[in-house]
Amino acid sequence: MDAEVHGTTAVPGVDLAKLAPWFAEHVPGAGDGPLQVRRLSGGRSNLTYEVSDGARTWVLRRPPLGHVLATAHDMAREYRVISALAGTCVPVPRPLALCADESVIGAPFYVMEKVDGVVYRSPDLLDQLGTAGAHQVGHALADVLAALHNVDPAAVGLADFGRPEGFLQRQLSRWDRQLAASRTRDIPGIDDLARRLASTLPASPRAALLHGDYRLDNVIVHTADPGRINAVLDWEMSTLGDPLADLGMFCMYWDGFAGLSGAVLSPGGHPGFPSRADLVERYAARSGVGVDRLDWYIAFAFYKIAVILEGIYCRYVQGLTVGDGFDRIGDVVPALVERGHAALTGGC
Repeated sequence: MDAEVHGTTAVPGVDLAKLAPWFAEHVPGAGDGPLQVRRLSGGRSNLTYEVSDGARTWVLRRPPLGHVLATAHDMAREYRVISALAGTCVPVPRPLALCADESVIGAPFYVMEKVDGVVYRSPDLLDQLGTAGAHQVGHALADVLAALHNVDPAAVGLADFGRPEGFLQRQLSRWDRQLAASRTRDIPGIDDLARRLASTLPASPRAALLHGDYRLDNVIVHTADPGRINAVLDWEMSTLGDPLADLGMFCMYWDGFAGLSGAVLSPGGHPGFPSRADLVERYAARSGVGVDRLDWYIAFAFYKIAVILEGIYCRYVQGLTVGDGFDRIGDVVPALVERGHAALTGGC
Protein backbone atom coordinates (compact mmCIF):
# COMPACT_ATOMS: atom_id res chain seq x y z
CA MET A 1 0.00 0.00 0.00
CA ASP A 2 1.06 3.58 -0.57
CA ALA A 3 1.45 5.58 2.61
CA GLU A 4 2.01 9.03 4.02
CA VAL A 5 4.66 9.03 6.76
CA HIS A 6 4.04 11.07 9.88
CA GLY A 7 6.04 11.56 13.07
CA THR A 8 5.86 8.92 15.75
CA THR A 9 3.67 10.95 18.11
CA ALA A 10 1.81 13.64 16.09
CA VAL A 11 -0.40 11.69 13.69
CA PRO A 12 -3.87 13.03 12.81
CA GLY A 13 -6.41 10.59 14.23
CA VAL A 14 -4.03 8.47 16.35
CA ASP A 15 -2.53 9.42 19.73
CA LEU A 16 0.41 7.03 20.07
CA ALA A 17 1.00 7.84 23.72
CA LYS A 18 -2.48 6.51 24.54
CA LEU A 19 -2.49 3.79 21.89
CA ALA A 20 0.77 2.10 22.96
CA PRO A 21 -0.38 0.65 26.33
CA TRP A 22 -3.69 -0.52 24.85
CA PHE A 23 -1.82 -2.13 21.97
CA ALA A 24 0.55 -4.00 24.27
CA GLU A 25 -2.38 -5.39 26.26
CA HIS A 26 -4.81 -6.32 23.50
CA VAL A 27 -2.96 -7.08 20.25
CA PRO A 28 -1.44 -10.59 20.01
CA GLY A 29 2.32 -10.39 19.53
CA ALA A 30 2.62 -6.74 20.49
CA GLY A 31 5.08 -5.82 23.21
CA ASP A 32 6.17 -2.75 25.11
CA GLY A 33 8.46 -1.39 22.38
CA PRO A 34 7.84 2.06 20.86
CA LEU A 35 5.28 2.22 18.09
CA GLN A 36 5.45 4.10 14.83
CA VAL A 37 2.45 4.89 12.66
CA ARG A 38 1.76 6.10 9.15
CA ARG A 39 -1.56 6.75 7.48
CA LEU A 40 -2.19 4.58 4.45
CA SER A 41 -3.62 6.17 1.35
CA GLY A 42 -6.67 4.85 -0.45
CA GLY A 43 -9.95 4.96 1.46
CA ARG A 44 -11.98 8.17 1.25
CA SER A 45 -14.04 7.51 4.38
CA ASN A 46 -12.77 5.44 7.30
CA LEU A 47 -9.08 6.07 7.95
CA THR A 48 -6.47 3.32 7.75
CA TYR A 49 -3.06 3.34 9.44
CA GLU A 50 -0.04 1.07 9.50
CA VAL A 51 1.30 0.54 13.03
CA SER A 52 4.74 -0.99 13.62
CA ASP A 53 7.03 -1.75 16.53
CA GLY A 54 10.03 -2.10 14.21
CA ALA A 55 9.75 -5.89 13.97
CA ARG A 56 6.05 -6.48 13.36
CA THR A 57 3.39 -4.51 11.50
CA TRP A 58 -0.37 -4.24 11.91
CA VAL A 59 -3.20 -2.22 10.34
CA LEU A 60 -5.56 0.01 12.35
CA ARG A 61 -8.95 1.31 11.14
CA ARG A 62 -10.88 4.22 12.66
CA PRO A 63 -13.72 6.56 11.55
CA PRO A 64 -12.97 9.85 9.78
CA LEU A 65 -12.07 12.88 11.85
CA GLY A 66 -14.80 15.20 13.02
CA HIS A 67 -18.56 14.66 12.70
CA VAL A 68 -19.68 11.39 11.11
CA LEU A 69 -23.12 10.41 9.85
CA ALA A 70 -25.06 7.92 11.95
CA THR A 71 -24.47 4.23 11.08
CA ALA A 72 -21.91 5.11 8.39
CA HIS A 73 -18.67 4.34 10.25
CA ASP A 74 -19.42 1.52 12.70
CA MET A 75 -16.12 -0.10 13.64
CA ALA A 76 -17.72 -2.96 15.58
CA ARG A 77 -19.86 -3.85 12.59
CA GLU A 78 -16.90 -3.87 10.22
CA TYR A 79 -14.89 -5.95 12.68
CA ARG A 80 -17.75 -8.40 13.04
CA VAL A 81 -18.07 -9.13 9.33
CA ILE A 82 -14.36 -9.78 8.72
CA SER A 83 -14.32 -11.97 11.82
CA ALA A 84 -17.24 -13.97 10.41
CA LEU A 85 -15.62 -14.34 6.99
CA ALA A 86 -12.21 -15.37 8.33
CA GLY A 87 -11.81 -19.03 7.39
CA THR A 88 -14.32 -18.94 4.52
CA CYS A 89 -13.42 -18.88 0.83
CA VAL A 90 -13.71 -15.08 0.89
CA PRO A 91 -10.21 -13.67 1.62
CA VAL A 92 -10.11 -11.08 4.42
CA PRO A 93 -7.39 -9.77 6.77
CA ARG A 94 -7.28 -11.63 10.09
CA PRO A 95 -8.99 -9.47 12.77
CA LEU A 96 -6.97 -9.07 15.98
CA ALA A 97 -8.59 -6.64 18.41
CA LEU A 98 -11.50 -4.21 18.67
CA CYS A 99 -11.55 -1.11 20.90
CA ALA A 100 -14.86 0.58 21.71
CA ASP A 101 -13.26 2.94 24.26
CA GLU A 102 -13.13 6.36 22.57
CA SER A 103 -10.72 7.70 25.21
CA VAL A 104 -7.82 5.77 23.62
CA ILE A 105 -7.58 7.61 20.28
CA GLY A 106 -10.79 9.64 20.26
CA ALA A 107 -12.96 7.09 18.40
CA PRO A 108 -13.65 3.35 18.26
CA PHE A 109 -11.14 1.41 16.17
CA TYR A 110 -9.91 -2.07 15.39
CA VAL A 111 -6.64 -3.76 14.52
CA MET A 112 -6.08 -6.46 11.91
CA GLU A 113 -3.17 -8.25 10.32
CA LYS A 114 -1.22 -6.58 7.53
CA VAL A 115 -1.71 -8.51 4.28
CA ASP A 116 1.05 -8.47 1.68
CA GLY A 117 0.36 -7.89 -2.00
CA VAL A 118 -0.50 -5.16 -4.47
CA VAL A 119 -3.36 -2.66 -4.38
CA TYR A 120 -3.92 -1.43 -7.94
CA ARG A 121 -4.66 2.28 -7.73
CA SER A 122 -2.87 3.82 -10.73
CA PRO A 123 -2.67 3.39 -14.51
CA ASP A 124 1.06 2.69 -14.19
CA LEU A 125 0.36 -0.31 -11.96
CA LEU A 126 -2.31 -1.56 -14.35
CA ASP A 127 0.18 -1.34 -17.24
CA GLN A 128 2.50 -3.72 -15.38
CA LEU A 129 -0.11 -6.50 -15.46
CA GLY A 130 -0.15 -7.01 -19.21
CA THR A 131 -3.18 -8.47 -21.00
CA ALA A 132 -2.93 -11.91 -19.39
CA GLY A 133 -2.55 -10.50 -15.89
CA ALA A 134 -5.35 -8.00 -16.46
CA HIS A 135 -7.75 -10.78 -17.42
CA GLN A 136 -6.69 -12.82 -14.39
CA VAL A 137 -7.36 -9.93 -12.02
CA GLY A 138 -10.76 -9.19 -13.56
CA HIS A 139 -11.85 -12.80 -13.43
CA ALA A 140 -10.62 -13.16 -9.83
CA LEU A 141 -12.69 -10.14 -8.84
CA ALA A 142 -15.83 -11.63 -10.38
CA ASP A 143 -15.15 -15.00 -8.76
CA VAL A 144 -14.62 -13.55 -5.26
CA LEU A 145 -17.79 -11.46 -5.50
CA ALA A 146 -19.75 -14.57 -6.49
CA ALA A 147 -18.12 -16.49 -3.63
CA LEU A 148 -19.16 -13.77 -1.16
CA HIS A 149 -22.76 -13.89 -2.37
CA ASN A 150 -22.77 -17.68 -2.03
CA VAL A 151 -21.79 -17.51 1.66
CA ASP A 152 -24.68 -18.58 3.90
CA PRO A 153 -24.99 -15.69 6.39
CA ALA A 154 -26.52 -17.94 9.05
CA ALA A 155 -23.64 -20.41 8.76
CA VAL A 156 -21.11 -17.69 9.68
CA GLY A 157 -23.18 -16.07 12.42
CA LEU A 158 -24.53 -13.16 10.36
CA ALA A 159 -28.20 -14.09 10.04
CA ASP A 160 -29.11 -10.85 11.85
CA PHE A 161 -26.58 -8.65 10.03
CA GLY A 162 -29.25 -6.86 7.99
CA ARG A 163 -32.90 -6.83 6.89
CA PRO A 164 -33.14 -8.10 3.30
CA GLU A 165 -36.88 -7.44 3.03
CA GLY A 166 -37.40 -3.97 1.58
CA PHE A 167 -33.65 -3.54 1.14
CA LEU A 168 -33.70 -1.44 -2.03
CA GLN A 169 -36.41 0.93 -0.79
CA ARG A 170 -34.52 1.49 2.45
CA GLN A 171 -31.30 2.02 0.53
CA LEU A 172 -32.87 4.74 -1.58
CA SER A 173 -34.30 6.40 1.53
CA ARG A 174 -30.96 6.11 3.32
CA TRP A 175 -29.00 7.79 0.56
CA ASP A 176 -31.65 10.49 0.24
CA ARG A 177 -31.11 11.23 3.94
CA GLN A 178 -27.34 11.12 3.58
CA LEU A 179 -27.54 13.62 0.76
CA ALA A 180 -29.77 15.92 2.81
CA ALA A 181 -27.30 15.76 5.72
CA SER A 182 -24.40 16.68 3.43
CA ARG A 183 -26.09 19.17 1.12
CA THR A 184 -24.12 22.38 0.77
CA ARG A 185 -24.86 23.24 -2.89
CA ASP A 186 -27.24 22.53 -5.76
CA ILE A 187 -26.40 19.45 -7.87
CA PRO A 188 -28.43 19.44 -11.12
CA GLY A 189 -30.36 16.24 -11.74
CA ILE A 190 -29.57 14.40 -8.51
CA ASP A 191 -33.08 14.65 -7.05
CA ASP A 192 -34.63 13.63 -10.37
CA LEU A 193 -32.32 10.59 -10.50
CA ALA A 194 -33.53 9.54 -7.06
CA ARG A 195 -37.16 9.87 -8.20
CA ARG A 196 -36.53 7.85 -11.37
CA LEU A 197 -34.90 5.07 -9.35
CA ALA A 198 -37.78 4.97 -6.87
CA SER A 199 -40.38 4.70 -9.64
CA THR A 200 -38.63 1.76 -11.36
CA LEU A 201 -37.66 -0.30 -8.32
CA PRO A 202 -36.94 -3.95 -9.30
CA ALA A 203 -37.87 -7.07 -7.35
CA SER A 204 -34.79 -8.36 -5.52
CA PRO A 205 -33.43 -11.90 -5.97
CA ARG A 206 -32.35 -14.04 -2.99
CA ALA A 207 -30.63 -12.19 -0.16
CA ALA A 208 -26.86 -12.32 0.25
CA LEU A 209 -24.05 -10.88 2.33
CA LEU A 210 -22.92 -7.68 0.58
CA HIS A 211 -19.61 -5.85 0.63
CA GLY A 212 -21.16 -2.51 -0.32
CA ASP A 213 -18.13 -0.96 -2.07
CA TYR A 214 -16.54 -3.76 -4.07
CA ARG A 215 -13.90 -2.65 -6.59
CA LEU A 216 -10.33 -3.30 -7.72
CA ASP A 217 -8.64 -0.88 -5.32
CA ASN A 218 -10.46 -2.41 -2.35
CA VAL A 219 -8.63 -5.71 -2.74
CA ILE A 220 -5.03 -6.82 -2.24
CA VAL A 221 -3.79 -8.91 -5.17
CA HIS A 222 -1.03 -11.52 -4.86
CA THR A 223 2.24 -10.03 -6.10
CA ALA A 224 3.28 -12.98 -8.27
CA ASP A 225 -0.16 -14.39 -9.14
CA PRO A 226 -2.64 -11.73 -10.35
CA GLY A 227 -5.36 -14.36 -10.45
CA ARG A 228 -5.29 -14.61 -6.65
CA ILE A 229 -6.84 -12.04 -4.31
CA ASN A 230 -5.16 -12.09 -0.91
CA ALA A 231 -7.72 -9.93 0.90
CA VAL A 232 -10.87 -7.88 0.36
CA LEU A 233 -10.71 -4.60 2.30
CA ASP A 234 -13.04 -1.82 3.52
CA TRP A 235 -16.15 -3.63 4.78
CA GLU A 236 -17.73 -0.55 6.39
CA MET A 237 -20.84 -0.73 4.15
CA SER A 238 -21.39 -4.48 4.43
CA THR A 239 -24.90 -5.77 5.17
CA LEU A 240 -27.46 -8.37 4.09
CA GLY A 241 -29.42 -7.46 0.99
CA ASP A 242 -29.74 -7.62 -2.77
CA PRO A 243 -26.58 -9.10 -4.35
CA LEU A 244 -27.16 -7.13 -7.55
CA ALA A 245 -26.51 -3.95 -5.56
CA ASP A 246 -22.93 -5.18 -5.12
CA LEU A 247 -22.65 -6.22 -8.76
CA GLY A 248 -24.05 -2.89 -9.95
CA MET A 249 -21.52 -1.02 -7.83
CA PHE A 250 -18.71 -3.21 -9.15
CA CYS A 251 -19.80 -2.57 -12.76
CA MET A 252 -20.07 1.18 -12.14
CA TYR A 253 -16.51 1.25 -10.81
CA TRP A 254 -15.27 -1.05 -13.59
CA ASP A 255 -15.80 1.47 -16.38
CA GLY A 256 -18.16 4.17 -15.12
CA PHE A 257 -15.41 6.61 -14.07
CA ALA A 258 -13.59 6.48 -17.41
CA GLY A 259 -12.65 9.96 -18.61
CA LEU A 260 -13.28 11.73 -15.30
CA SER A 261 -10.11 13.60 -14.35
CA GLY A 262 -8.79 12.84 -10.87
CA ALA A 263 -11.55 10.33 -10.21
CA VAL A 264 -11.55 6.67 -9.19
CA LEU A 265 -9.60 4.36 -11.47
CA SER A 266 -11.84 2.44 -13.92
CA PRO A 267 -9.87 -0.64 -15.01
CA GLY A 268 -12.48 -1.63 -17.60
CA GLY A 269 -11.48 1.40 -19.65
CA HIS A 270 -7.81 0.38 -19.54
CA PRO A 271 -6.25 -1.69 -22.37
CA GLY A 272 -6.15 -5.44 -21.78
CA PHE A 273 -8.84 -5.74 -19.13
CA PRO A 274 -11.97 -7.88 -19.67
CA SER A 275 -15.20 -6.13 -20.57
CA ARG A 276 -17.98 -5.49 -18.11
CA ALA A 277 -20.17 -7.95 -20.04
CA ASP A 278 -17.52 -10.67 -19.67
CA LEU A 279 -17.34 -10.21 -15.91
CA VAL A 280 -21.12 -10.05 -15.50
CA GLU A 281 -21.48 -13.32 -17.40
CA ARG A 282 -18.77 -14.93 -15.27
CA TYR A 283 -20.36 -13.70 -12.04
CA ALA A 284 -23.83 -14.89 -13.07
CA ALA A 285 -22.54 -18.37 -13.95
CA ARG A 286 -20.83 -18.74 -10.56
CA SER A 287 -23.48 -17.14 -8.36
CA GLY A 288 -26.68 -18.27 -10.05
CA VAL A 289 -28.09 -14.74 -9.70
CA GLY A 290 -30.12 -13.38 -12.63
CA VAL A 291 -28.84 -10.10 -14.09
CA ASP A 292 -31.74 -8.95 -16.32
CA ARG A 293 -32.32 -5.66 -14.43
CA LEU A 294 -28.66 -4.83 -13.93
CA ASP A 295 -28.96 -1.39 -15.61
CA TRP A 296 -31.13 -0.21 -12.70
CA TYR A 297 -28.50 -1.32 -10.18
CA ILE A 298 -25.72 0.41 -12.10
CA ALA A 299 -27.76 3.63 -12.12
CA PHE A 300 -28.35 3.23 -8.38
CA ALA A 301 -24.60 2.77 -7.91
CA PHE A 302 -23.94 6.08 -9.67
CA TYR A 303 -26.46 7.76 -7.37
CA LYS A 304 -25.02 6.16 -4.25
CA ILE A 305 -21.40 7.05 -5.05
CA ALA A 306 -22.42 10.60 -5.98
CA VAL A 307 -24.01 10.98 -2.53
CA ILE A 308 -20.98 9.42 -0.81
CA LEU A 309 -18.53 11.69 -2.59
CA GLU A 310 -20.69 14.72 -1.89
CA GLY A 311 -20.58 13.81 1.81
CA ILE A 312 -16.80 13.54 1.71
CA TYR A 313 -16.59 16.85 -0.14
CA CYS A 314 -18.83 18.41 2.53
CA ARG A 315 -16.50 17.22 5.30
CA TYR A 316 -13.50 18.48 3.33
CA VAL A 317 -14.84 22.03 2.90
CA GLN A 318 -15.62 22.06 6.62
CA GLY A 319 -12.06 20.98 7.45
CA LEU A 320 -13.21 17.75 9.08
CA THR A 321 -11.17 15.17 7.18
CA VAL A 322 -7.60 14.64 5.99
CA GLY A 323 -6.03 13.21 2.85
CA ASP A 324 -5.02 13.90 -0.75
CA GLY A 325 -7.48 14.62 -3.54
CA PHE A 326 -10.42 15.79 -1.45
CA ASP A 327 -10.37 19.20 -3.13
CA ARG A 328 -11.19 17.59 -6.50
CA ILE A 329 -13.97 15.26 -5.35
CA GLY A 330 -16.70 17.86 -5.66
CA ASP A 331 -16.04 18.34 -9.37
CA VAL A 332 -16.83 14.67 -10.13
CA VAL A 333 -20.29 14.51 -8.54
CA PRO A 334 -22.36 16.22 -11.30
CA ALA A 335 -20.83 13.95 -13.97
CA LEU A 336 -21.74 10.86 -11.92
CA VAL A 337 -25.34 12.04 -11.73
CA GLU A 338 -25.45 12.41 -15.53
CA ARG A 339 -24.05 8.90 -15.99
CA GLY A 340 -26.64 7.56 -13.56
CA HIS A 341 -29.42 8.96 -15.74
CA ALA A 342 -27.79 7.43 -18.83
CA ALA A 343 -27.46 4.03 -17.14
CA LEU A 344 -31.10 4.01 -16.15
CA THR A 345 -32.08 4.34 -19.81
CA GLY A 346 -29.60 1.66 -20.90
CA GLY A 347 -27.08 4.12 -22.30
CA CYS A 348 -24.15 3.43 -19.96
